[in-house]
Amino acid sequence: MSIPPKFAGLKLSAATPQESQHTLELYLDYVCPFSAKMFNTVYALGPRIIEKYGSQLQIILRQHIQPWHPSSTLTHEAGVAVLRLAPERYWDFSAALFKHQTEFFDVSVVNETRNATYERLAKIAGSVGVQEGKFLDLLKIPEAPRADGQLNVGNKVTNDLKWIIKTDRVIGVHVSPTVFFNGVEERGISSGFTAAQWEEWLSQNVV
Repeated sequence: MSIPPKFAGLKLSAATPQESQHTLELYLDYVCPFSAKMFNTVYALGPRIIEKYGSQLQIILRQHIQPWHPSSTLTHEAGVAVLRLAPERYWDFSAALFKHQTEFFDVSVVNETRNATYERLAKIAGSVGVQEGKFLDLLKIPEAPRADGQLNVGNKVTNDLKWIIKTDRVIGVHVSPTVFFNGVEERGISSGFTAAQWEEWLSQNVV
């Protein structure tokens, strides 16, 4: 599945879409432990994958909200904000957020306001070079009604988030992690894949 230019930061690749022969899509949730396991392995392999496969492969990190974890929406809004402000930092931000993911699990946020959660996410964004003030400006929810009385106002990334959710629903992704290879779900890839298993799978499939 193609992606709009404004979401180019989703990719980990040295290739352009026109050059790429294969596409590997990782549907991951920032508050899913299994997603973290898969991401961390692929992220560590990233430089070697790019060096070895060059224009033969593009890897796309697809954000996948799992609403049974309410903070999933907030963390993915943060990912969208980074895509908007500094797409070249998106994978680094994702790595930092996965490192701190337990700080956004259900028990960790149960007594926290939404804007307070955004403020903690801003610190993580700031740690990878994203401007915290601009980040918060995209995410924070007004604490009073708008002049027209509207209460259900969302934030400045709501429309982008809707697009991300639609892409998941169109192809029927339910849980994370889910992997698609060249547009088809690849059930042979496990979140527990080691670096060696990833390298073996890639060598057999990226030709």
